[in-house]
Amino acid sequence: MDKPNLKNFTQQELTDWVVQLGMKSFRGKQIFCWLYRPDITDFSQMTDISKEVRSQLAEKSFFSNLQPEIEERSKDGSVKYAFRLEDGKVIESVLIPEEERLTLCVSSQVGCAMGCRFCLTGTMGFVRNLSPAEIVGQVQSISEIVKKQGYNRINNLVFMGMGEPLANFDNLITALSNLMNQNGLDFSSRRITVSTCGLIPKIKELGEKVPVNLAISLHAADNETRNKLMPVNATYPVDELLAACRAYPLPNRRKIMIEYIMLKDINDSPKDAKLLIKKLHKLAAKVNLLPYNENKVFDFKSPPRERVEQFQTILRDAGITALLRESRGSDISAACGQLATLNNGEEES
Repeated sequence: MDKPNLKNFTQQELTDWVVQLGMKSFRGKQIFCWLYRPDITDFSQMTDISKEVRSQLAEKSFFSNLQPEIEERSKDGSVKYAFRLEDGKVIESVLIPEEERLTLCVSSQVGCAMGCRFCLTGTMGFVRNLSPAEIVGQVQSISEIVKKQGYNRINNLVFMGMGEPLANFDNLITALSNLMNQNGLDFSSRRITVSTCGLIPKIKELGEKVPVNLAISLHAADNETRNKLMPVNATYPVDELLAACRAYPLPNRRKIMIEYIMLKDINDSPKDAKLLIKKLHKLAAKVNLLPYNENKVFDFKSPPRERVEQFQTILRDAGITALLRESRGSDISAACGQLATLNNGEEES
């Protein structure tokens, strides 16, 4: 029988597991705390646990620690980390420094099955889901790196890296539980945002299980345009998606984030802005406008700056909070929609 990776357990699941081994239940919390301390790589370091118990743990289980294989630094300060997993697959995470905070963009899958027409990650296809240990491992590893560099801690986590988080739902929920656990990495739910391209059946369930922020990759307010950009829209069209957003159990004083990549002559007209206003009626939302990060794979272009600002002004004049997000990390292929590892555990041809 394969040994379990203890970082794939929630604290309660770990407690149940140690009890099955004949240990006292308090051992679950004790071991869980050790798993998320800095620089713990072996059971022998868990010094307040008897040698007998440590030996039993080593015989019956293990725990993993991710370390980045490649680190790339952008001229704007963003850092992309590539992690090679136990099976040779590669995932990427991006650290984004801002004036008074650090944001980490986390991956949830190797590749992605959603096939959005403008996204490089989608060109990889779907390879596999990440385990809870692999999701949290990105955060734990980079947290330890930035602390050693003199920063206090990562402030915000955004699940906007490789993959569709809600398509890896159970593992995502376990990972979020461990990230928010005070004995784990102790992140506030207010500091965590999960993005989805629109898997409606899982949206409400996400909010019921963990009170995190929700981001929607919308990118078009009409079905005809969104169908061309995002295959998921054929199953979960715009109005149904926004209805699911209105039903999301949003904590007080929070808003749903609407992600809107601006594509020249496709979704950037005043008419598109006015339709978006209509669609967002009675939804507590703010809009992030993201001029497209051009690349050699797709023919999409970014609109002129004045076109983007005109779109923003129309939204703001209607009372909608609309923020213009500058591209970060594009020179190292770390910007929105650019994460893709073409040689994922395969030999280059």
